[in-house]
Amino acid sequence: MSVILHIETSTDCCSVSVSENGANIFHEEDFDGPSHATKLGTMVDEALSFTDNHGIPFNAVAVSCGPGSYTGLRIGVSMAKGICYARNLKLIALPTLQVLCVPVLIKEELPDDALICPMIDARRMEVYASVFTRALKTVMETKAMVIEENSMKELLDAHPVYFFGNGAEKCKALIHHENAHFIDGVKPLAKNMFPLAEKKFVESDFEDVAYFEPFYLKDFVATKSKKLL
Repeated sequence: MSVILHIETSTDCCSVSVSENGANIFHEEDFDGPSHATKLGTMVDEALSFTDNHGIPFNAVAVSCGPGSYTGLRIGVSMAKGICYARNLKLIALPTLQVLCVPVLIKEELPDDALICPMIDARRMEVYASVFTRALKTVMETKAMVIEENSMKELLDAHPVYFFGNGAEKCKALIHHENAHFIDGVKPLAKNMFPLAEKKFVESDFEDVAYFEPFYLKDFVATKSKKLL
């Protein structure tokens, strides 16, 4: 049995959910822009009140760990770590690009040889992207890349590739390969985190609450430090 609080703040969307034994029992979302500092606390309080009122004890907190917005990730991870400390809970970190894949794998009918490419908008024509099989096996590790006309041509020549996430929007005007497919409206949301979080919980794949940092925060600090040298 596992009850997990899920927090997702990597993009403009702010969302919280609670899953019990692999099913969502509470979720709340806000799509009005990057106002996580004011919205997230209220959402978490409502989630905790819901479970406390129903006598449901938490086992862990799962947080989307990037890549994504520096500020959003910092707010979400800080909140998750605070709850873990206060309630003595385990911390689960989920890559944001994998979280994006969950609704696509559940809802879309994909060919057996399809590859899926979640993308998060960075700046100008740059995106954070990964490529996975339908079984979420990594074909291309997460990296920042500048999108050009021939981006991922080798993969597209061999497989149908499905692009989605807010970074995929700016790729439509450049990638015209016949094997390129775009899925609109896919956002990283807390209610889609539970399949990944449940797997990590069963495998006891937890983070060190004291030292854990989100992907983008760690990358940002390292880059900034190099520039100061």
